[in-house]
Amino acid sequence: MNHWPLLSLVTFLPLVGVGFIMTTRGDAEIVARNAKNIALSTSVIVFLLSLLLWVYFDPSTAAFQFVEKARWVKIGGFEVNYHMGIDGISLFFVLLSTLLTPICVLASWQSIHSQVREYMIAFLVLETLMVGMFCALDFIVFYVFFEGVLIPMFLIIGIWGHSNRVYAAFKFFLYTLLGSVLMLLAIIAVYYQTGSTDIETALHYSFPFALQKWLFLAFLASFAVKVPMWPVHTWLPDAHVEAPTAGSVILAGVLLKMGGYGFVRFSLPMFPLASHYFTPLMFALSAIAVIYTSLVALAQTNMKKLIAYSSIAHMGFVTMGIFAVTSEAVQGAVIQMLSHGLVSGALFLCVGVLYDRMHNYDIARYGGLVERMPAYGFVFMAFTLASVGLPGTSGFVGEFLILLGTFRVSTLECFLAATAMFLGAAYMLYLYRRVVFGTITRDDLRNILDLSAREKAVFVPLLLLVLWMGVYPSSFLGPIRASVDNLVQQVGAAEAGQHASAE
Repeated sequence: MNHWPLLSLVTFLPLVGVGFIMTTRGDAEIVARNAKNIALSTSVIVFLLSLLLWVYFDPSTAAFQFVEKARWVKIGGFEVNYHMGIDGISLFFVLLSTLLTPICVLASWQSIHSQVREYMIAFLVLETLMVGMFCALDFIVFYVFFEGVLIPMFLIIGIWGHSNRVYAAFKFFLYTLLGSVLMLLAIIAVYYQTGSTDIETALHYSFPFALQKWLFLAFLASFAVKVPMWPVHTWLPDAHVEAPTAGSVILAGVLLKMGGYGFVRFSLPMFPLASHYFTPLMFALSAIAVIYTSLVALAQTNMKKLIAYSSIAHMGFVTMGIFAVTSEAVQGAVIQMLSHGLVSGALFLCVGVLYDRMHNYDIARYGGLVERMPAYGFVFMAFTLASVGLPGTSGFVGEFLILLGTFRVSTLECFLAATAMFLGAAYMLYLYRRVVFGTITRDDLRNILDLSAREKAVFVPLLLLVLWMGVYPSSFLGPIRASVDNLVQQVGAAEAGQHASAE
């Protein structure tokens, strides 16, 4: 199976769907219906194909698997290869991307009424770029996919978003582009240092400590915006509030993970000494993000903004685990990113269900929905409890492993992270109580409809996965473990070598 071009199939098959959508003809209604059907069927096929990666993945090795390599560009001595491959860290991010895409298409079935064909094309192109970014093993190929993601997301927010969508789209684009320009300069420096744009070559290259510090900061400029870390987080609430529901799902579910993935894939293994040097800074920024944004979330009156700030707090938890650089903490960070992708995506879908009916995100606008929407109340409760880390859900596994690993490094940091769990429970249960419990006082809520069959089909796979990760986490930790252990050993060996040379 390793000899099949499976990664290329999973990466570029959505573009075949784009081709079919572009050839559809007829009146606007027929074109819209065909576009939705093609987008859904294509994304489901891509997801089923991506499951083969998990089925045939060898969890005993940290080496990259399903590797594909071919010459792409050669100008003099400069050569760029189409180089793709995945390890235990990138495997589940690919699966997360291919899972959320059909869910987003299905979630948009009734809510998008204008330019439906272009909307579906944007999501399929976005899927290709997301999957390609997690599979790329050449810096230039990675950068093309990494930056390419901005374009369809910019269009999704700017065209199909809400009243202030253009401002939010430009803010999102400019923030992320500025950080990425600095990363491009760092990639050029890596090329001149190693003589290659190959990521595997750079992962095994020993960069001088002085250069590591500058390169770490340049990559940090890009990844910190993507996470997003405090204080470069301000674009996220605006982008979430203005984006259509499916846009928020992809933004929270996958795009925020690009920063955390970058830290694990590049910053730690390539710049281990600089990572150790800047660990106090990363811990401080993570702690501020976790506590400050949790308190800001408590003050929100807009449902979408509250969940957006909770995403920043959860990702602060993730960066804390990554830079603890213990096997438990890094594994916990990867699991927490996967869990957050499912749970936050589901929470934005829950908010989208209400917006489709009432066209309002104001928390005070609701109340007593359990009387009319019992199925919705159950689903919203399940994902709320997963968000606060209830044992038996995916949220608990990641948070527990991060706390366990961080405690070995910094008791204070572990304590600060634990306070965020309490604050998280406070703002999520506050949201749930205000929206679902109580009595209906508004006449227009008395006739609100419960979840439709389509909406239940959207939530069921997410709910099952959240419970599966919580009850049987070994099925996810198994493929991750070898790659994470190798990463931690690599960082530890670099630090030990520095101490030995200093003595």
